[in-house]
Amino acid sequence: MSLGGGQNTEGSNAGGIFVQFNQDCTSLVAGSSSGYHLFSLTPDDGIEEIYASRSGQETCLVDRLFSSSLVAVVTVSAPRKLIVCHYKKGTEICNYSYSNTILAVKLNRSRLIVCLEESLHIHNIRDMKILHTIRDTPPNPRGLCALSPCVDHCYVAYPGSSAVGEVQIFDAVHLNAKCVISAHDSPLAALAWSMCGRRLATASERGTVIRVFAVPERTRLYEFRRGVKRCVSIACLAFSACGAYLAATSNTETVHVFRLGEAAAAGPAPAEPAPADDDAAAGWMGWLSSAVSAGAGYLPAQVADVLAQGRAFAAARLPHTGYRAVAAITNVARAPRLLVATAQGVLYVYALDAGEGGECALLRQHQFLEGLAGAGAAPPEASALSTSNSYAGALRGRDPLRMTGTAFPSRPPPAPPPCPAALSPPGPLPRPRPWRGLRPARLTASRRVGARAGAGRGAGGGAGARALRPARPQALPAHARRARAALAAPRDPQRPRVHTCKVRPICIIRHPRIYFVM
Repeated sequence: MSLGGGQNTEGSNAGGIFVQFNQDCTSLVAGSSSGYHLFSLTPDDGIEEIYASRSGQETCLVDRLFSSSLVAVVTVSAPRKLIVCHYKKGTEICNYSYSNTILAVKLNRSRLIVCLEESLHIHNIRDMKILHTIRDTPPNPRGLCALSPCVDHCYVAYPGSSAVGEVQIFDAVHLNAKCVISAHDSPLAALAWSMCGRRLATASERGTVIRVFAVPERTRLYEFRRGVKRCVSIACLAFSACGAYLAATSNTETVHVFRLGEAAAAGPAPAEPAPADDDAAAGWMGWLSSAVSAGAGYLPAQVADVLAQGRAFAAARLPHTGYRAVAAITNVARAPRLLVATAQGVLYVYALDAGEGGECALLRQHQFLEGLAGAGAAPPEASALSTSNSYAGALRGRDPLRMTGTAFPSRPPPAPPPCPAALSPPGPLPRPRPWRGLRPARLTASRRVGARAGAGRGAGGGAGARALRPARPQALPAHARRARAALAAPRDPQRPRVHTCKVRPICIIRHPRIYFVM
């Protein structure tokens, strides 16, 4: 099974070696600074090297046709030249040169696909003749493409746009365009075919949503959400041989496994009401699922889509991060296994619980290539901090002040509270002057007008000649009296003064409801 995208998305040797599983996940191929290596997976969860080229030429791309002796190789010294050889005989079958750098090579039992940045070349696997060339494709600098392993549905998928996630499907047998699928809003990052050639998994550069489509019907069958808190770079998508599981690796330490269910192998069926499941309905999760399904029709389309997205069925944690990784789901001694190979030259074997899922247990760990210093590999202890996009790794087992490889200066311990005596300035403090007594309230404007009118009438001897007396000063409320007494009281020298009010109150203006201190 061809995993992931192209050279830079699947098994790139940037910072390590090139690694890739073959089409049926029975062997592992690797390209290093000394040549290419072929490994076979044993029934006891082990790995055995079956061939090493030892040509001395650094290999950047290598792919094996299932379990046969046919191998396609591209070296760093000649990145535009494809070499097809028979590794058991040690002979070169043919070689082809192209106008640009080869970014990806895909094989099945009928066709060989060579992906360049702006073109794809389709070869007949029997005589290696060029059958067709797809020219003027959108810029594809990462060599993202996928070839179906099935001969009956021999489709090639490649990006149809560099701005949005559009997938072009080309029939490599009849040599015609099949369909176009609008998969994502952002550009594509990974593509993968199922073994039957009828299911296509896609992921965008955001890395939060993974979708599975039926080809050539273009029907979206499944939609899985990897996460919502951060965007990651999906490195590889891989179906299991039965088509019931889909694995996804990224630039983080988590490998997600999604379960597609029985419909993945049976194909799309007309929508029918699902039978009631007594066990599921009896549980809380069954009630929640039925409630979400019933209320999805009343929610906005975007909210309903998010609620309908599936989550990871199982997950595996890589001990070290910072290297590209490819995954495969296969059966070893009739037990499902999740295999993860990294560009560090390490193969991890996890146990996959097909019934319960959850966290996958690490069974075996193999260092299948030793002495990778020339290939740019780092020691295991250094690789734990080599990633710059792992948020979960930064929070687990590290200093809380250290975030994803960047160490912030440690905060100094909080200083002890100062002594109360140190808060007061040295020497005696000036005693604040007491408040002055309240002045008599002045006459209001209406009373002054009335007083003048009364004085005028008093000159004539009228009853209005009575002199108006000034209003009595009213007593202060209780809280104002307490504040006045506190300011007028002498200061206790044993009691420290925390702060000193430098504004001396002048008077208090009384309002029917509000008191102003000036």
